[in-house]
Parts: sequence; C-alpha cells; structure tokens
Amino acid sequence: MSTPESPKVQSLIRGLSVIRTFNADRPRQTLVQVAEATGLARATARRFLHTLVGIGYADTDGTEFWLTPKILELGYSYMSGLGLPAIAQPRLEELSRSLGESSSMSVLDGSDVVYVNRVPVRRIMTVSITIGTRFPAYSTSMGRVLLAGLPEEELTDYFAQTEIAALTPNTLSTEAELRAELSKVRTQGWAIVDQELEPGLRSLAAPIHSPNGQVVAAINLSTQTAVHDLDDLHRRFLPSITETARQISADLAATELF
Repeated sequence: MSTPESPKVQSLIRGLSVIRTFNADRPRQTLVQVAEATGLARATARRFLHTLVGIGYADTDGTEFWLTPKILELGYSYMSGLGLPAIAQPRLEELSRSLGESSSMSVLDGSDVVYVNRVPVRRIMTVSITIGTRFPAYSTSMGRVLLAGLPEEELTDYFAQTEIAALTPNTLSTEAELRAELSKVRTQGWAIVDQELEPGLRSLAAPIHSPNGQVVAAINLSTQTAVHDLDDLHRRFLPSITETARQISADLAATELF
C-alpha cells in the first residue's frame, strides 16, 4: 500500500532557503545574490526578503539585506525545547577551563552535526564555529560518535543518502573504511579524528546518553596539531572528556528530559 506524500508548504521551504543563504562569508547580500543562491525568481526573492524585513528578522539599506539578531529566536525555540545545552554548558566550561582547549556539543541532523554548545578558547579552524554551525558527520569526531550510536537500519540509510568526499588527504572517504571506524568507536566509546576535517586540526569526542542508553548528543575537545600530539589526546584529554560526558549524562537523567 502506498504511503501518501507528506504535505509541504512550498512558501515556507523557499523562505527558509532565503534565510540559509546568509552566512559568515555572505552576511550582507543584494537581491540578485539571494535570487541566484536560492534559484528563485527575483520578484519571489524580493517578496521573501521584504517579509523578513517586515517581521524584524532582516534589515536593508535599500541595496543590501542582512539578518538581524531577532533571527536567533528561531534557534532559541529549538534550544529551549531541547534543554540539554543549558544542562551541558557548565560542564563544558569547566572542561575547557581545565585543559585550555575549546569544547563543543552537537547533535545529528540528517547527514551533518549541528553545534548546540560552544566554549571557544582560541580560533583553531579557518571557519568560525558558532551555535548552528554544521559539518559533515563522517569527518568529525562528534559525528562519528553520533553515527556509531545509530541503529543499523538508520546507519544504512545515512550511507545511502550521504555523499562522502575526502576533505583532506587524511579523510576516511569510503563506506567500508567508515563502517570499520564506527565499529571501533562503538566498542571503545569515544572517537578521535586527526586532520580529516581540516589540516592541522585534531579532535576527541565522547557520547551523551539518555537514561535508556540512547546516544542523544556528543561533546568534543578540539586542538591544533602544533599544540597537542595524539599521545596528549589519549593521556590528558580522554579521561577528562569521558568523565565530563558521564557527568552530563547523569545530569540529563536527573532532569527527566528524556
């Protein structure tokens, strides 16, 4: 028996596509740039942009458009509903303070990890990481922890829907390699990624579990290869991050959010 197609509101989809065209590289755009980035007709893009201006989510000087801080309300709705970021933040701050490195928490969204917490110590990547930043799950330590926690059926769907590419010479870029690595991560309970997302970047991640044992998020510590070698990650970072993950999981259980 066929399943009826889910109803979709095309205007909402197009409006969200307009919002997503704004990023760190293009914080201000002309109407023409937005239309080209979304594939929308200029008249359609103009309507969406002026609607965003009208409700306070964007502003314009008549030539360029940009998002306003009010747009963060869309993310805060998710964050406040999730509750987990607020629970994890003090633990991540203590983790970063004790080791002097940046820490983060993310959740899995489709093929990507999405950052929901960030405690920066120094800029360690060529791109700025903020709440809402997305990276391919397969090439990040947090992504591998999250993928390792998926049921087999969901993991198979992930590989079927994800285009895997080598982002650096170190990136594991075949399904066979990644499945072998995920099996290892699942067994040991943590993941290290060494210059697979960006040259010069190393990161270590551990899972956050719900009371029923489900992996609901991941936390990480990131550093530069010039600052810490792999031995440092195993000897100094691993005990701290696994203990922090255990504490956050215990805090989560106490709140009865899941």
